[in-house]
Amino acid sequence: MTSADCARTREGAVGLGRDDDAIREDLAGLLHAPAPGEWLRRADAPAGMNVRDAAVLMLFGRGQEPRTPAGRAEMDRLSQLGIADIDIVLLQRAATLRHHAGQPAFPGGARDETDTSSAFTALREAEEETGLDPAGVDVIGTLPPLFVPHSRFDVTPVLAWWQEPTQVAAVDRAESALVARVAIADLVAPDNRGVFAPRDRPFETPVFDVGVMRPWGFTAGLLEWALDQLGWARDWDRTRRIHIDF
Repeated sequence: MTSADCARTREGAVGLGRDDDAIREDLAGLLHAPAPGEWLRRADAPAGMNVRDAAVLMLFGRGQEPRTPAGRAEMDRLSQLGIADIDIVLLQRAATLRHHAGQPAFPGGARDETDTSSAFTALREAEEETGLDPAGVDVIGTLPPLFVPHSRFDVTPVLAWWQEPTQVAAVDRAESALVARVAIADLVAPDNRGVFAPRDRPFETPVFDVGVMRPWGFTAGLLEWALDQLGWARDWDRTRRIHIDF
């Protein structure tokens, strides 16, 4: 079977997808959307606190099929929206890290003094953590930084479209235990969603149970916000509890 035949087969399986320009336009709309509030409301850092800058890469692309039954059940609906083949890159942080050990996260990290921008930081860290080729990533823009009290970082989310995807994996096991492309279908499926209330922290957080990991906290808050603003999400049971070991 030729590559063209494979492409036609894939398109027939998921329905006629929207082209890359249309998806990039949707993602660009997030740059002008109301700031994340429900799950990510944070006070500014206290005066005098030593706060470091960081950036994370919210990298959307195409290709990963859903891993869960609930995700597969979403395919017809997402096919009608033209987004059934969209995915996003997430990783599971190593359990030995000082901050956010073992948590699912977007690729990214602290800004180095020599970094020229938040986008540069996000791409540099993503390459180090996942092995992706930054040359194939189309950076759409950056969101305003969000203060994360637990690690004392001002984190800038960088929105991007994966124009030319490359293989990804956990490059450094001291940093990441797992790297995965996660299907949007698995993220928006109501049966994969719930809420977690950490016993040692005064807040609740959404949880996505996507088969290979359970994003929660800062990462889940950003995902929740983005999927809602894009119009891809569905209503879900906000009384359902999902336990997280951390």
